[in-house]
Amino acid sequence: MRFDHLKRREFISLVGGAVVWPFTALAQPSPSRPLIAWMSGLTKPTSAPYFGSFLKGMHDLNYAEGRNFEMIYRFSDGYADRLPVIGEEIVGLKPNVIIATAVDSVVAIRRFTSTIPIVSGALADAVHLGLIKSEARPGGNITGIQPYVPGLPAKQMELAREIVPNATRIGILTNLTDPKGPPQAHELEAAAEMLKVKIVAADANRPEEIGPAFQTFANERVEVVIVLQTSMLFAGRDQIAAAALAGRLPTVFGYDRHVAAGGLISYGVDLIQCFYRTAYFVDKILRGAAPGDLPVEFPNKMLLAVNLKTARALGLTVSPIILSRADEVIE
Repeated sequence: MRFDHLKRREFISLVGGAVVWPFTALAQPSPSRPLIAWMSGLTKPTSAPYFGSFLKGMHDLNYAEGRNFEMIYRFSDGYADRLPVIGEEIVGLKPNVIIATAVDSVVAIRRFTSTIPIVSGALADAVHLGLIKSEARPGGNITGIQPYVPGLPAKQMELAREIVPNATRIGILTNLTDPKGPPQAHELEAAAEMLKVKIVAADANRPEEIGPAFQTFANERVEVVIVLQTSMLFAGRDQIAAAALAGRLPTVFGYDRHVAAGGLISYGVDLIQCFYRTAYFVDKILRGAAPGDLPVEFPNKMLLAVNLKTARALGLTVSPIILSRADEVIE
């Protein structure tokens, strides 16, 4: 099924815009209402659709910000080294629940609390990182949704070969300081080895390193670039799209918002839905459930998005097979 792109963008804009006012107007949280903290490695504008989706989920469970709960919002703007500072500040405010949006935020804030419940809408590699005991019984104070399903990076490698048939030099834009970066990179390297493809990796751990990374791809004459799913690279999606277009490089992503920003193609989960679902966990916790007793969930649907405008700018023809599978096509 192909979604109408304009309607989806309008929904995201409306949801995002509807929640900016409480953020800017909020003064001191009321002690009589539960306090929920939103902690993100992204910028505020980039985050708006996701905390908007969360607030819609809360509304559908009969909650309203400012009426029966309060929110505080903190963003690191793509700089991972700011997350511990933000985390320490949030813990000092003693919220009832912390929404640490992705695993980089979870790792940062876990240093400061083992008791305040933490819910993540994009939890990754949580068992390996020692954040939870198991997906079925997390234990401790962390739970949420894990959208980084095993095998997804390999599927993105296959997709890169579909949009650039017979490509032999594939770039990977990494962000290895993010805890969820290395496992994705390793899986992509293994997939490339099976396909006998040469990998050219360029690491960008701060926004200003994205441009030089794409210069590396140009120098190495890669034919297509796969971008890892990390907070910093997501926050820099406009910059990545511009750099890729300037270098005439097709790009493959895990999030459809990269495609909306001008990237070529993505295959991965619907993050909007993931953060809508975080409201379920928060509701359970506010009603007395222990986060360690709430099983981690996995999205059951992957989205394929294609930007035909970008394809035309790159002089590429997207195959009818890919278009027939796409959930979202930007004309």
